[in-house]
Formats: sequence, structure tokens, C-alpha cells
Amino acid sequence: MTPLGPVLAGTQILVTAQRRAEDLSLALGRRGAVVTTAASLGVESHIDESTLIAQTRQMIAAGTDIVVVTTGIGFRGWLDTAEAAGIGHELVEALRSVRLIARGPKARGALQAAGLMPDWVAESETSAEIADFLSAEGVRGMSIAVQHHGAGDDGLEKRLAAAGGRPFGLVVYRWGPPPDPAAVERSVFDTAAGLYDAVVFTSAPGAAAWLASVIEHGAVDEIRRLEKDRRLVLAAVGPVTADPLRAAGFDPLLPERARLGALVRSLVMFLGDASENVQTTAGQLRVRATAATLNHEILPVSPSGLAILRALASEPGSVRSRGELLAVLPGESDDPHSAEVAVARLREAMGQPIIQTVVKRGYRLAVAEDS
Repeated sequence: MTPLGPVLAGTQILVTAQRRAEDLSLALGRRGAVVTTAASLGVESHIDESTLIAQTRQMIAAGTDIVVVTTGIGFRGWLDTAEAAGIGHELVEALRSVRLIARGPKARGALQAAGLMPDWVAESETSAEIADFLSAEGVRGMSIAVQHHGAGDDGLEKRLAAAGGRPFGLVVYRWGPPPDPAAVERSVFDTAAGLYDAVVFTSAPGAAAWLASVIEHGAVDEIRRLEKDRRLVLAAVGPVTADPLRAAGFDPLLPERARLGALVRSLVMFLGDASENVQTTAGQLRVRATAATLNHEILPVSPSGLAILRALASEPGSVRSRGELLAVLPGESDDPHSAEVAVARLREAMGQPIIQTVVKRGYRLAVAEDS
């Protein structure tokens, strides 16, 4: 039996995030995918570091009642800033006597990594849930530090103040413009051209920014068509990240848990789903965005060969006429002989007899008999 190659061999995946992009690329690359990164937003760290340090010193000296941690990267950035100022240990010790509220599993994970345990976690990863919870419990007269996420204050402080609390913001980082705007624009055009199997999002602002570029360049309808035809999947790390995609009419893939590892597993399961393979007499054929694989091994086929394989694999075992295959070939040739030449070259490149000629009718894939 021929050993199978990596399950994502031949797969092209676009990652739109700057945060954790390297981790995503490595995890997907280990399974055979080729990953392109085009961050739709940048991260501007330590907007006003002197103010953040002054607020931290004040918290250490005078204490506070509640600290709301909204993002893992923001909390880690806060600790890094405090450590660089020589007060990192004092900050962690001060937080041990404070009620800690985490906005989702990433914020909880960052707290736990620092040896701290949150008192409560908003599993929906929304500030609205935090506001509802704290307001219901009562915060009148309490001092509440809110570590802002990248988009800044989203109304949490206003609601806590309305409930009688005394909130103040800790600005550790904010979203900024993309580090390479040309790469984002190119990613939109390449996605619309069908050059990716998946586009991955790890934050709602990042998803919204990429969609804004899609709308700006008039690529919405084409990307929707690719998703509908199952030639493209948009994947989000969690429901909050998925909201802008759903609002734009897309149906994103979501992991069971809003974690990066779970997102990778969901992509591997979806893109490697055996039900999407064509069972030929030579093994499992899969047509990806820019490549075809047989038993997860990349086949050396040309763009013309890939177009023919995609047409034949769309209805496995059905006969496609020369005219139908000619219609899907790149270029504008109207000579039916071009289809015959392309099929002959494809057969030679594949080295496997899985494209059959049906006399006077056309061509079909040699599919395996049902067991």
C-alpha cells in the first residue's frame, strides 16, 4: 500500500492575522499546506507607555477592586511593560489580591501563564457579557481597571460607570493600519481568482478590515461564489471573529472551542475530509485551488490539466465532452483538438491511467467501484 502524504498537501491557505500568524503558519505547514500571510491590521504597542506605567504604579500602591483582562496579547504586553520598568513582580503580586475578570479563553490563558487565576470568564468573549455580569453583581463605588483590546473602549467603561463603578482604561495596544497594504490588496484579488483553498481570521477587527478591502475592490460576489461552490472556506477562530463574516453573508467554519489549536484541527478536518476526495482506481484524487493530489501526493499538472481535472472531478464518473473541457481551459481557443492535447499531456504528467476515453463522447475519471 502506498503511504499517504500530508493531508493538506497542495493546499493554499491565506492567514489575515499579524498576531499568532507564525504559529498558525507552522501548524498548517506541518500538515503540508502552503501558507501566505497578509495581515489586514497591524498592532501598535504601548501607545502611551509613560501613562500605562504611572497607572500601574498607582494600582500597586493604592490597589483596585476589579481588573478586567480583555485580550491575552494585551495582558502579556502590560506585564512586559511593567517588567521593563522594574515593577513586573510587584504588579503580579498586586493582582493576586484583586478580583480578575477574563474576556474569553485567551485572556484566561494569559492570566494562568502568569500564575494568576481569573475569578470569572466571559465565555462569549464579549464585553457586553462582562458588563451584564458585573452590573448584576453590583459595582457601585468600586475601582475597576479595564485593559482595552485593540479596538479601544467598546462601551464597557460607560456601562460600568452607569452602574455606579469607577472604571479606568489601561491602553496597552491598538489596531493600526496593515504593515503591507499591497499584500492585503493582492490577497483579495488572489482569493477572488480562486488561488486559495481557505482564508483564516483570528480577530473580528481583522476580519472586518479584510472584508472592507474585498468590498472596496468589488470582489464580494466572486468570493461568495467560490464559497458556495465549496472551492473556498473562510475560517474564524470563534463566534466573535465570525460576526463580520456572517454579517457580510458568508458562512465561516468555526471550531468547537475558540482556540488556535482547535481552529487548525477544524481546518485539517474540513480540508482533508475524505468525502471531498474522488476515489479513483489509482487512489484518492483531490483537486485543490492551485494543485491536485493523488493519495495526498502533489501531481505535476499544469493549469490546463488542473482545469480538466476539476471539471472531471465535479461529477466523478460522468462523461465530459471535448467541448465542455475546451470551455474550462485557460485561454480563448475554440479548437476541440486543444482539449485532446490537454488531456494527453495531463495523462502523461499524472503517470496513472485514471482518465478514460469514451469513444465519440469524451472523457471521464476511472472511479473505483463501490465496496
